[in-house]
Formats: sequence, structure tokens, C-alpha cells
Amino acid sequence: MLNISEPNPAIASKIALWQLGFRPFFLGAGIFSVIAMIAWAGLYLSQWPLPLLGIDTILWHAHEMLFGYVLAVIAGFLLAAVKNWTGQQTLNGWKLGVLFSVWAGARLLPLLNIGSIEIIALLDCLFILLTAVAVAIPVIKVKQWTQLGVLAILFLFLIANLFYYAGLLDLVENGARIGIYSAFYLVLMMIFVMGRRVIPFFIERGVSQPVSLTNRKWLDVSTLVLLIALWFVDVIYLQTETVGVLATILFVLHSIRLYDWHIRALWKSSMLWVLYCAYGFLTLGFALKAASVWLDVATTLSLHAFTVGGIGTLTLGMMSRVTLGHTGRNIQQPPRGLAIAFALLLIAAFSRVFLPLLLPGLYTMWVAISQLLWIGGFGLFVILFMSMLIKPRIDGQPG
Repeated sequence: MLNISEPNPAIASKIALWQLGFRPFFLGAGIFSVIAMIAWAGLYLSQWPLPLLGIDTILWHAHEMLFGYVLAVIAGFLLAAVKNWTGQQTLNGWKLGVLFSVWAGARLLPLLNIGSIEIIALLDCLFILLTAVAVAIPVIKVKQWTQLGVLAILFLFLIANLFYYAGLLDLVENGARIGIYSAFYLVLMMIFVMGRRVIPFFIERGVSQPVSLTNRKWLDVSTLVLLIALWFVDVIYLQTETVGVLATILFVLHSIRLYDWHIRALWKSSMLWVLYCAYGFLTLGFALKAASVWLDVATTLSLHAFTVGGIGTLTLGMMSRVTLGHTGRNIQQPPRGLAIAFALLLIAAFSRVFLPLLLPGLYTMWVAISQLLWIGGFGLFVILFMSMLIKPRIDGQPG
């Protein structure tokens, strides 16, 4: 029997980067998150003269973290997951290479100050549209209509991106803000919907003892409805007090879910505690969102609890898990150093969210430390997983 923890020398030299979507997009997302954070640190701390085609630097940073990094992770995850769900081959070979090139072009042109906002908008929106089509074809082919919700979210991302670029081009007043924050809430929505399915499943099968975690249907429905309502009043209606009320309720409800999913044994596995801690930061984000309304707490703290501690850490954990599983490796035996990458992201979130509350006079230093730790965490991910993502599965299977 093949030892799945050791590579097969007969296939180790082959290149499999374009066999399945998670490979180029996870690798690209990891590398780009490092490049984009280095650029943002240079802009924020040292006023680097990066023209970025005249795009406001804060808008660029927010957009690239959501539409650049996060959507690359989503694309890679969906192209791998849809193959499992439907049994149909998703994009591979040169077609996958074209899709990846469209994504990469939209990321690199602003950094290189090449082209125009219109050209970048075309590439960026085309990437989302092509990803939606690539996901839709196998779903429609096998008539798995229950997966259409994923397609709906992708098209909502497309609409949000159109708002963003319309705002940059002065076609829609406040369009850039609407687009970015709508994408932010769409990412949260996708995480909570998918997390509800997979996180308790992973915990139940990842601990050494039999366990059945509690999932409450009323909690699933209420948290989703209230999140949609929060998006509306926060982005469209701009009703501050209602934002505070909804965020408080969501904090309580997600705290119940954290309680339902907790078991001591999960802390023995980095592949489990990283997901649980990320969900904890998402829950904390709602508390800080409410505090920004009722107390004198900066809104940027809740935003970065959601993004660095929640979205960043959870996507890093999920990319690691999917890569191990889809390259034929044992998920319970992650590479040495992966726990350090997870810890770096969590400490980055702590530095970005908690330390400014304790010592606000050192705010710039806390941001710089967080940026450095983010670069270190994702840089370590790239080092640990680049070979796995480029080379074939060690069990000799396709994918």
C-alpha cells in the first residue's frame, strides 16, 4: 500500500499546476496576498510612490483583499468542490490557465501602472463572469439545482464589482464604497453558509473521540436573515443605531454557535483550532461593530477583526486543508510549520484589533506589526505548499 505521507518518486517530477482549479488559485492567492500586503505596508508606512493608475490607496487595498485575494480562494475552492459535488470535470489545462491569467492581469496592471481603470474593470469583471460560467456548466449538466445559490452569490460579487468601478469612474456616487462593503458582506455570507456545513463536520471527524455537535436550524436562518439586514442598513440605508442593534444580536447568536461547536479535543489539532479561532474573530467582529456605535471604538477595529482574524485566518486554514486532501495527503498530519503560519495570522489579528484598544498611541506600530505578521504567515504558506500545488497527487490519482 502507498504511504500517503510520502511522495511517489515516479510522479514527483511532473507538473500538475493546471489539473484542477485550487492549484493555481491557491498558489496565486498566497503569493498575491504577500505582494499586496508589502505594497500596502509601503504605501501606509513609507508613502511609496505607487501611482496605481490614480486609484485611492485605501480603496485599492480594500478591493484587492476582497476581489483579488478572497475571490481567488473562492474560485479555487469552487472549481475543486464542484468537481466533487457533480462528478464532472471542471476547468483544467489551457482553459484554466486563461482564467487564471485574467485574474492575474487584473491584479498586476494597477501595481505596474499599466493600462487604464476601464481595462482593469473589464478583466476583473470578466474573471468573475467566467468563474460563474465554469461553475455553472457542470452544475447544470447534472441538474444539481441546489447549488444555484453559489452561482447567485458569484453574480452578486459581479454586481458589487461593477459598482466599485463605476464609483472610480465617477459614474455612480459613492459606488466604490457600496461595491467594497457589499463584497465584504457577501464574503461573510458565504463563509457563514459554508462554515455551518463544514466546520462542525471537520471537528466531529477530526477528534479522536465520538462526538455529535449541535446545529440549530433557527440559528442558521436567523443569522443569515439578520446579516442581510445588517448589510442593507450599513451599506444602503446608513442607519447607525439599527446597525448597533443588529450587530449586537448577531454577536449573541454566533456566540451560541461557538458554544455549540466547542469541544476540548479540537485544541489538539491545528487544522481544527485555526477554523474555530477564525470563527471566534468573526463573532468578535460583530461585538466591535456594535461597540463602534454605542462606544468610542474605531470602526476599523471591527473591520479588521472580520478580515484579518476571521476571513484571512479561515481562508488560510481552508486552503491548507483542501490542498492536503486534494493532493492525497493525510489532513491529520499537516506539514511542520503550518501551525506557526496559523499562529502568525492570529497574532496579526490580535495586534491589529486588540493592541490599538490597549495602547492607541502606538497605533501605527501595531498596524505595521500586523502587516509584517500577515506577510510572514502567508509567505510560510507559500513555502510549505508551493511544491504540493505544482506537483501531482502523491497517490497517483488525477486532480
